[in-house]
Amino acid sequence: MTARFPGSGESHSREPAHGGVLGTGGKGKIDGVAKVTGAARYTGDLVLPRMAHCKVVRSLHAHGRILSIDTTAARAMPGVLAVLTGEDLPIRYGALPVAQDETALAIGKVRYVGEPVACVCATSEELAWEACRAVRVMIEPLEPVLDIDAALDAASPVIHDEARKPSNTLRSVSQSWGDVDAGLAEADLVRTYDYVYPGSTHVPLESHAALADWDGKRLTVWSSTQNPHYLHRTIARVLDVDASDIRLIKPEVGAGYGGKCDAFVTDLCVSYLARKLGRPVRFVLEREEVFYAHRGRHETRMRLTMGMKRDGTITAVDLEAWADGGAYASYGVVTAYYLGVFGTLPYRLDNYRFKATRLYTNKPPCGPKRGHGAVQPRFAFEVHLDHMCGELGLDSLEVRRAICVESGSTTANGLRVTSVGLLDCLEQVTEASAYRDRKGKLGRGRGLGLAASAYMCGALHAVYQNDLPHSGVQLKVDRSGRVTVFAGTADVGQGSSTMLAVLVAERLGLAVTDVSVVEGDTDLTPVDLGSYSSRVTFMAGNAAIEAADRVRAQIAGVLATAWGVAPEDIVPSGGVWRAGARDMPWIKAVEMAEAKLGTLGAVGSYKPPTIGSRFQRTSVGPSPAYSFTAQVAEVVVDEETGIVKVERIWCAHDLGRVLHPQIAEGQVEGCVYMGVGEAFLEEQRYHDDGLMTGPSILEYRIPTVFDTPDIVALLVESHDPEGPYGAKEVGEGPQLGTVPAIANAIHDAVGIWLHEPPFTPDKVLAALRDRDR
Repeated sequence: MTARFPGSGESHSREPAHGGVLGTGGKGKIDGVAKVTGAARYTGDLVLPRMAHCKVVRSLHAHGRILSIDTTAARAMPGVLAVLTGEDLPIRYGALPVAQDETALAIGKVRYVGEPVACVCATSEELAWEACRAVRVMIEPLEPVLDIDAALDAASPVIHDEARKPSNTLRSVSQSWGDVDAGLAEADLVRTYDYVYPGSTHVPLESHAALADWDGKRLTVWSSTQNPHYLHRTIARVLDVDASDIRLIKPEVGAGYGGKCDAFVTDLCVSYLARKLGRPVRFVLEREEVFYAHRGRHETRMRLTMGMKRDGTITAVDLEAWADGGAYASYGVVTAYYLGVFGTLPYRLDNYRFKATRLYTNKPPCGPKRGHGAVQPRFAFEVHLDHMCGELGLDSLEVRRAICVESGSTTANGLRVTSVGLLDCLEQVTEASAYRDRKGKLGRGRGLGLAASAYMCGALHAVYQNDLPHSGVQLKVDRSGRVTVFAGTADVGQGSSTMLAVLVAERLGLAVTDVSVVEGDTDLTPVDLGSYSSRVTFMAGNAAIEAADRVRAQIAGVLATAWGVAPEDIVPSGGVWRAGARDMPWIKAVEMAEAKLGTLGAVGSYKPPTIGSRFQRTSVGPSPAYSFTAQVAEVVVDEETGIVKVERIWCAHDLGRVLHPQIAEGQVEGCVYMGVGEAFLEEQRYHDDGLMTGPSILEYRIPTVFDTPDIVALLVESHDPEGPYGAKEVGEGPQLGTVPAIANAIHDAVGIWLHEPPFTPDKVLAALRDRDR
């Protein structure tokens, strides 16, 4: 995998950088050595004296009424400390306050195969498993609802309490801007096509794990979570205690991709049992159980209608989407909005209408997966655009170039666009791939495909209503010269801790090795809302700069008085603070400032600006900024076997300002890699009884090194005026264009349109047969 970094200009968001840290290559993550040597400690590595272990009994039915749970035999077994059922933890919870429909263990009904029904705590994992087998659960089977059609059918059983939710629709959203019908009427070409995007799951290296300890006064919980703050609140809610009586610590996390945003049975059961038993309790899911925990990509059916003029102008778009959300809400209300609200990006679109419905089914609950809610409609939109350009004889590259949104614009639905590097992305990616010279000229069976996309840099609002900062940072400056950053962020492998160290080091003129980061501990760190919606760099990064600026002002003020210069004339760089001919090493400057001011430290915080008077239901959709991406895929299609091979993908991503090239390139490559998996291999499938077909990594295939093409990551800078040093997101946006770029490349190669990934040989062969007819 290779990468290029076409740099451009200075950031306009803050004063020019002086530390020489930003954008430098050859520097790894601050936690990299610990992870590659095995020294890093994950939740499953933690061991405390007298630690007990949890396992759960899971439902064998997709839908059923619980008649009885007999735990007598399990409780009588030597070494079994406790057996919980749903009545022990009856308080409902959920990711969003508007949709709290889960309990830690099933109460009254089971709603999917694998749902936790009872939890056993024992002195060893082996004994806990043995006791689980001794629990007798009687369930009266009910007719399951297993797909979108059944969920929409008024005659189907209602999965949740009919008094609370009288249908299997969690949320239906319908919004419209401009005059869609008039826009379609003025088009030279109108086309409607149906698309299906399959459900898929995250497959992180580390499974879900939690450990809790009770000291008689307070509860300490360690969890492999992406959202320490929200989990902290949820545990307090379910246990009915004050959040101040709980300390939540996020140790190292072996990736999440959105799958660790929710609270899970692991977190809630260990928290309850540690208090009940007065001893540490740990619960680590087996790999099969992670598939049941799920919270992955929603299977989504879409119908897209687009009108286009002969010059490539899009006159109107009408989108309808139905998402299979599984048994519980998770972030499904947000999903319903995300399926539609980003349709006005990355192209200018004045007339736009969407309706999105998120449904309950008797399958493991879906949730946020990388590119949450935006991947599915972007696939449909980019393929549809190429469809129509082909019919009108237009160059889809030039059409995309002509209709890109512009910096400083506002979309039809009120999304404020602060910076756009999409034209640069299109230029970089097409130049690197020689797209203009080679598109349509590679011969039969070989093709190039193009797609573009946009993604958010954090949600404008928290999941619960408040007017508080979204991210806080505290800095402590030791007289040894070491600076410690305390942040509530959740580094789950994406490098957010390194990002904080880089920004603080740059601001104070230090080396990154002079900065330590303590994160994800509710007793030690201020609140950050977590790792989701690509928010951390933008929001925690701005908070870190604010704190660093305050420390910088403290020290510069003392030096300015001593040297007889203005504070703004003092520039820190390379561990030395300078003003004209005067200079002082960092440590001496710290000592002088501490002698004058006392202990040095500062705080910083970030709260997104108020955005959008036109946006409907402003809690979901708007973001402080948007990233932009363009991709070209090159494929080879074997028309005899239907096998498609992707040889190379070029991905140009506008990330505002490159803070750390290695990490940024890795994020681009990881996004494209995950997109390749969804294009060819990944799909959550179920039997007619609701049982998952392959809850293991052997059966649920993800790309190996042999399945992964060469990925060329092109980092394009646009310098967002509000981002930290102009930076924007890079952790999710690059995935959105991968699948449609591949689909468009397959069309260039063999003249078939594929509207439903994964693009397996049987689908390719069927489309080839249709073409030949």
